[in-house]
Amino acid sequence: MNLSMPENPSQPENPPTSQTLPDAEILFQQLAEKLKPLISADTALVGIHSGGAWLVERLLPLLGANLPHGILDVSFYRDDFASRGLHKENRPSQIPFAVQGHHILLIDDVFYTGRTIRAAMNELFDYGRPASITLAVLVNRGGRELPIAPQIAALEFPLVSTQNLQLLRHEDGRFYLRLEQEVA
Repeated sequence: MNLSMPENPSQPENPPTSQTLPDAEILFQQLAEKLKPLISADTALVGIHSGGAWLVERLLPLLGANLPHGILDVSFYRDDFASRGLHKENRPSQIPFAVQGHHILLIDDVFYTGRTIRAAMNELFDYGRPASITLAVLVNRGGRELPIAPQIAALEFPLVSTQNLQLLRHEDGRFYLRLEQEVA
């Protein structure tokens, strides 16, 4: 039995290019369909600023406009705050419901290392103790560094560490994805 690990299991053999990006609107619809069975009387949606907040905004009419919902800006809770700082659109978190006892659907756009999610969970517990937290993302790009992973992802889309995937919005609110390559 061979127990050796691949040299770098998180690096895809054929990294995607801008031409191979999936349609973000189709992914959004797939995410909504995966979330519908999880909605109950004690479910709440929480989006992580900014992409997760955009997703929650568009999910509410599809999942139940009366669902309790909020937005987290986890900038101050990140373990790399000193190097990252605040983002340009820094807004305070808005959780206008009692977190205690709710089944939270934590929504983010692109899952990478897990550090943003760790920060979001730390902040959520400052608002109360939820009954559960389920992480749902539009895209899981691979590269996890913490024992945190999405339970729901519209797409598993492995990227190399020098690539960055961003969810963006057109002026009319439609989503699209952009792939950026770090220059060495």
